Amino acid sequence: MIEYRDIHKAFDVPVLTGVSLTVPPGETLAIVGPSGTGKSVLLKTTIGLIVPDRGDVLVDGQSVVEADRDTLLAIRRKTAYVFQNAALFDSATVYENVEMGLQEDVVKSLDRREVLRRVVTALEEVNLDPHQVLHKLPAELSGGMRKRVGLARAIVGQPQILLYDEPVTGLDPVNAAAVDRLILDIACRTHVTSIVVTHDVEGSLALCDRIALLAGGKLRFVGTPEEFRRSNDPLVRAFSDRDAAAAAAAQDEMCTSEERARHVASEGRLVPL
Repeated sequence: MIEYRDIHKAFDVPVLTGVSLTVPPGETLAIVGPSGTGKSVLLKTTIGLIVPDRGDVLVDGQSVVEADRDTLLAIRRKTAYVFQNAALFDSATVYENVEMGLQEDVVKSLDRREVLRRVVTALEEVNLDPHQVLHKLPAELSGGMRKRVGLARAIVGQPQILLYDEPVTGLDPVNAAAVDRLILDIACRTHVTSIVVTHDVEGSLALCDRIALLAGGKLRFVGTPEEFRRSNDPLVRAFSDRDAAAAAAAQDEMCTSEERARHVASEGRLVPL
């Protein structure tokens, strides 16, 4: 179980201002929201990549903020992080990139055939043909294939927790849908706890147990996909309905124009509205 307790974080300006959230074991939670509202920041606090200014994160009851080096290492061992751009090593083959998902001591304890078997299995689980990609470099792969290799690297060590940071960013709709299906399939097969930070609201609604909307540094909504679709909250509706989104954008533009006009007028200059 993952617990975020009153998380505050600022980088010159506040980003997270009191976020509290619990993710039960085996749940897939999607986190959506406007750009720059701290979604990825919250995700990175889970394993101590970012330390909150206030509050704590507990993973299976263990504090991430107060953890010593060995405890933090143990938390990270049970967690895999899927980066937005796949974060593959350009000079390493697909085999070498996926192998890096295995703990060093695990690799040392296994013979090379068993390591190869685990890498091959992970590639097959993300619908890649090992015989075609095993010895290729990332530059020889399409964007969708690189995303899948990054996912294979994450699951090869059989983690208990998977953290996805914008897993479908930069993909066309077909490949994005394929990655979404893989995330859902992995969650159903392994019962891993998953947190997916994404801008792909429709895709996330199809794969998550619950969805959280983060806006203005706070949680605006937490609930099931059905509750999200039925919500009357204007911001939630803007994320689930194109017409509502267009209306919200128009309203925001109107407010911005009025604010700009008031600011200019306060300086003694007149501008047409």
